[in-house]
Amino acid sequence: MSVAMVNLASTSTLSEPVVLGEVSETLMIPLWCRAIESERRRGLLHDPKAQAMVAALDYDFDRRFADLRRLAFRACLRTVMIDRWVQRFIRARRHATVVEIGTGLNTRFERVDDGALRWFDVDLPDSMALRRRFFTDTSRRTMIEGAFGDEDWLARIEPAEGPKLFIVEAVLVYLDEAVVRRGFEQIARAFPGSEIIFDTVTTRAVSSRNRPMMKSYQAPFVWGCDDPRVIEGWAQHRLRETTTIDELPRELRRRVPLEHRLMLPYLRWRKPELLRSHALNRVELHPPMTDDR
Repeated sequence: MSVAMVNLASTSTLSEPVVLGEVSETLMIPLWCRAIESERRRGLLHDPKAQAMVAALDYDFDRRFADLRRLAFRACLRTVMIDRWVQRFIRARRHATVVEIGTGLNTRFERVDDGALRWFDVDLPDSMALRRRFFTDTSRRTMIEGAFGDEDWLARIEPAEGPKLFIVEAVLVYLDEAVVRRGFEQIARAFPGSEIIFDTVTTRAVSSRNRPMMKSYQAPFVWGCDDPRVIEGWAQHRLRETTTIDELPRELRRRVPLEHRLMLPYLRWRKPELLRSHALNRVELHPPMTDDR
């Protein structure tokens, strides 16, 4: 077994109230969205572990997300698109190492594991303590306390050689640009030539108050990025791929709920900025040429 999940029915600690910091608590949003999307016929994904965790946690999901079930697919679109990039990476590189920063209660390893992956889940201490209620380390999967922009945990990523892919989903928007830039450079110095997958939000979307899923959370959006190509100017990084919801693959578009699918032509015509407000990006990381460290 690649990862062990605790027996939810017999673990009394799971009924303890969830205590998380303001940013860490936002991990409940994608967890709940995956659980809800798993109930939908022909949903974007099927995640029974997310459903089990939602059922086990002492957390008022109903109060937080009342009347938002029809929007749950949105976070899952981002998740599934990242899954596809990860699967493509590991198919092309045998014995790859994947590092997910800000992993929360994600189950990406279960969705993409090819039987040979080396995987690291990285998150803040409070999030990791919650994660350990449901998961245990294995020979191929390790949980590490750490944060994007802090480099101490990078020394624990092994093997040092070989292809590396870093994933940072729904994390960077809560950080300021200086921290984002520092985090990229730290990874680039430790593992030059590695790749990183991350999402960006435009400055207009960062300042918008129209974020239904966030209405009961206190974590503000901070970093806005209108053009991910600016990241190439931070060092010798190379933007390999970028995409938005406006460029959904046909097979995914067919699985979007009908009411939203029918709205796409109107949005492209009248509000194209909404479809392009969130982007997924894949960057190859390289340290600055003047970096002598």
